Amino acid sequence: MASAALPVPEAAAAAAPVQPKKKSNFKYACTCALSASMATIVLGYDVGVMSGASLYIKEDLRLTDVQVEIMMGILSVYALLGSFAGSLLMGFAVNYVMFMFGRFVCGMGVGFAIMVAPVYTAEVAPASTRGLLTSFTEVFINVGILLGYVSNFAFARLPHHINWRIMLGVGAVPSALLALMVLGMPESPRWLVMKGRLADARVVLEKTSDTPEEAVERLDQIKAAAGIPHDLDGDVVAVPKRKGGNEKQVWKELIFSPTPVMRRILLAALGVHFFQQATGSDSVVLYSPRVFKSAGITGDNHLLGVTCAMGVTKTLFILLATFQIDRVGRRPLLLTSTAGMLVCLIGLGTGLTVVGQHPDEKITWAIGLCIASTLAYVSFFSMGLGPITSVYVSEVFPLRVRALGFALGVACNRVTSAAISMTFLSLSKAITIGGSFFLYAGLAALGWLFFYAFVPETRGQPLEDIGKLFGMKDAAVEDDDDTATKDKQVKAAAVEMN
Repeated sequence: MASAALPVPEAAAAAAPVQPKKKSNFKYACTCALSASMATIVLGYDVGVMSGASLYIKEDLRLTDVQVEIMMGILSVYALLGSFAGSLLMGFAVNYVMFMFGRFVCGMGVGFAIMVAPVYTAEVAPASTRGLLTSFTEVFINVGILLGYVSNFAFARLPHHINWRIMLGVGAVPSALLALMVLGMPESPRWLVMKGRLADARVVLEKTSDTPEEAVERLDQIKAAAGIPHDLDGDVVAVPKRKGGNEKQVWKELIFSPTPVMRRILLAALGVHFFQQATGSDSVVLYSPRVFKSAGITGDNHLLGVTCAMGVTKTLFILLATFQIDRVGRRPLLLTSTAGMLVCLIGLGTGLTVVGQHPDEKITWAIGLCIASTLAYVSFFSMGLGPITSVYVSEVFPLRVRALGFALGVACNRVTSAAISMTFLSLSKAITIGGSFFLYAGLAALGWLFFYAFVPETRGQPLEDIGKLFGMKDAAVEDDDDTATKDKQVKAAAVEMN
């Protein structure tokens, strides 16, 4: 008599472990990232709109090239120190002083946006989509740049004393929309854990994780990084004070007395930020009409039209890059992007030099080389060094120093951006505009070597484990080491007393 047995498929199904059902929480995490990152659209719009508006501002307010340089780059400096009010102030400016005050107010809002948005998104997003969601910051910057270019083109035909005011005043719209969206954003789960609010953190993690098991795992990792014992649970708990837990210790650990591992992390973060700006991206974007004019393109409509084409190209490639960061990885895209930028900068410098040497001739191939090199440059920048900078730096710092570390990176970025954008016209006069881009090409070569030597891959790693890529021990091991050291000291003291 045959034994009663399950059919093979049913038996196999019964024996197989039940896989946790994947939750469709991507939409919620994506909404949080979009809300946080939208603030950076103001920075992008300002950069884009100023490239064309500066042509009319210089004429209307009778500015010198030095004043134009300062005006173009000062936002980055002010960002270190209210975007809605700033945009309105710039739009109603009647003189240079009022205009610069508007830049100051706008810069304050931009500074908060570029520091907070990537860190918040990285802490909310699950590891599987962290690269995609964190890159939204750069996506919105590029969307803002494109909108700025379109605004230039749309309002350029108005009288010159009014067109630039409308171009700048429109920048208040995203700020008003953001004020409404931010009301529905949750707090970062890592911030909640550091405040001992475990129940609130658990709710956010359950809404943003791929599975319930991942939410539990993420909470355990964050608790360990914050120094909360694994068995300590509850809605609200007291967070134990530990080494590096107060503000002075954070500064000491990161700046004044860093370990070799922390020094490597800080070097990688500052290096990525520095080379993102030192390779001339702001010069290409802010002064694109002047670059195209130097290449032999004449007429405001033609100049602004080509600039809009550059903005479309830049936006398309940043959108493409966002879906590749978590598939290809940070490091391959960073190296490929920088190498491509290097080649394009050499091509742009060559084309501009040839055109500059023959001012009375229209050298078609050189003009074509300038346009093609510019479009290719912004494409390579947008597929790697542009979006990866904020993604990478928001990942590498340990929880206890993440906010300060990211702020230092942004400060480095803004100072470098200001230095590049506030010296481009003077540099072009000193070594020619083509020579300026050859200089940026040399910096791009140094950047590629730096990325190859000092920037490890972080794709797919939990935030709490990324420090291990630089040689850092996890929190539990550090605590065990501290305890072992104290035990040895106690035993040594006892021996001496005996």
